[in-house]
Amino acid sequence: MNDLDIHIDIFEGPLDLLMHLIRKNNLDIYDIPISQITKEYLSYLEVMKNLNLEVAGEFLVMATTLMQIKAKMLLPAREMPGEEGAGPDPRGALVSMLEEYQRYKEASKDISRRFASYKDVFYRGSPVFTSEEKFLELDFYSLVDAVKRAFDRVESSKEVEADRFPIESRVEKVLNMLSGREWLLLDDIFAGETHKLGVITCFMAMLELIKLRKIVVSQDDVCGEVRVYPAPEPVVK
Repeated sequence: MNDLDIHIDIFEGPLDLLMHLIRKNNLDIYDIPISQITKEYLSYLEVMKNLNLEVAGEFLVMATTLMQIKAKMLLPAREMPGEEGAGPDPRGALVSMLEEYQRYKEASKDISRRFASYKDVFYRGSPVFTSEEKFLELDFYSLVDAVKRAFDRVESSKEVEADRFPIESRVEKVLNMLSGREWLLLDDIFAGETHKLGVITCFMAMLELIKLRKIVVSQDDVCGEVRVYPAPEPVVK
């Protein structure tokens, strides 16, 4: 298990993680508590590494940037000769990046809305599905949230053998939990696990089921609760 790297198409960059943390904590991007955000950002990177997610160099660059800003804000403000005030805010460049990120995301949403207006238009003979396909239509870091909560309550897995947690058993576990149910909370999947390796295996099993289109993972709103649904069977007309 430890040799497996997970590659996910929806896995986005460090600005996505920062905005997730800002939304989750209901923060103002123009007055970011750098000490808090830096601590949470680093804790999320640690969870991602535990999951064997490939953490690109840009995530580490952002971590360094946050720590540098934090260090600057802890230093006494030095005024320039002939100038009043405490000088430029060390967070200024970060705020500019987040503003640009928001503009980019809004443009992306507009394109998605345009695409959605045509999604129910089918050519003659094309397959029609009974419900909308919403595979992984959610904030990826909401998945990491659930894993982090599970990690916080389980025992250390250093002394546990990986082969005690075969992925096939967790695939079966998820399908059994969904049997006869309309949906379940993502946190419920991790609830019975007592070791980190068990949580990690459940996470990988869930990704495998999503890839096979046997389950659907979705959330009602940004940073809302994540639900897992049995995938609808396609109906061809």
